[in-house]
Amino acid sequence: MKYRVFAILLSLILSFSLCISAVAESCPPVSAECAVLIEADSRDIVFEKNGDVPCSMASTTKIMTALVVLEMLPLDHVFTVHDSAVGTEGTSAYLKIGDSMTVEAALYALLLQSANDVANALAIEVGGSVAGFSELMNNKAKELSLTSTRFANPSGLPAEGHYTTAKDLARLAAACLENKTFYSIVSQKSATVIIGGEERTFVNHNKLLSLYDGAIGVKTGFTKESGRCLVGAAERDGVRLISVTLSAPNDWNDHKAMLDLGFELYKSYTLCAKNEFIIAIPVAGRSKKLYVSVNETKKATLKKGSQITAKIYADSIIFAPIKKGQTIGHAVFFSDGKELCRITLTAKEDVN
Repeated sequence: MKYRVFAILLSLILSFSLCISAVAESCPPVSAECAVLIEADSRDIVFEKNGDVPCSMASTTKIMTALVVLEMLPLDHVFTVHDSAVGTEGTSAYLKIGDSMTVEAALYALLLQSANDVANALAIEVGGSVAGFSELMNNKAKELSLTSTRFANPSGLPAEGHYTTAKDLARLAAACLENKTFYSIVSQKSATVIIGGEERTFVNHNKLLSLYDGAIGVKTGFTKESGRCLVGAAERDGVRLISVTLSAPNDWNDHKAMLDLGFELYKSYTLCAKNEFIIAIPVAGRSKKLYVSVNETKKATLKKGSQITAKIYADSIIFAPIKKGQTIGHAVFFSDGKELCRITLTAKEDVN
């Protein structure tokens, strides 16, 4: 089948174009030893400082812990705390031997309270042991192409061979926020759950939720070895950004500065709207044309000033009969030469 290609320049070109590398230099200096800001959908790097340097990650480890648990167990699964998880050092939910809870309750304790004992309890329930669960974490890291990350435990307590990079951590957070349950938990400032038959209220340690407009997460961390670690995220007008700092004395301000930069540079564009992106194609032997349109609305987050184009792939002449909803071809959208998406084109009416 031969296709004729129609190129359409969409009227989404702004009056200026920004260069990421040039503008990023105007970002206020960050205190972190390592930092990165990415756009969540494309994973594009907006700003980085030592983004590929392996570092300790402290309790930001629990981002991966939560993701593995969410993929392995239902939220309403009830489990009893293993004796070896009780009394784990560091931040704690003060679990007692014999305490039982749902996975959902445990995840709130893990991500808001940053409870190390809960991390170990979940690890043993899912992986049979801390070591077994760590292997699952590393398998997931490979699946996500986190090539500079290795986990030795589910809590983030200092351990040999336990490290990540700011870039890997940002990519991990972006993947986790695509999980609706994870998103819901880390974006809450507090939560009350039942553990061991008693109500427990946990307050989120992430001050960005109060300090920054549009903040949606993600996780704090601290040990003497790692310093202050923070994975942040914010969303405004369809633009989602992920910010990461490792060993950052002034992390809250670091994140505000990086996120501000990202929102200055990026915008969410509607590439096409369902039933509004309409193409007219001649029908053989008929005076009328067949109108076809996309069957869904598609958006993309791009740098302001990006040039967006669409190519339409369809027969140059259509032969009747044609049924409403019949696939006629597809539209491919590009930005500055990079393919963004492919969308099916369907007939808007019958042609007999």
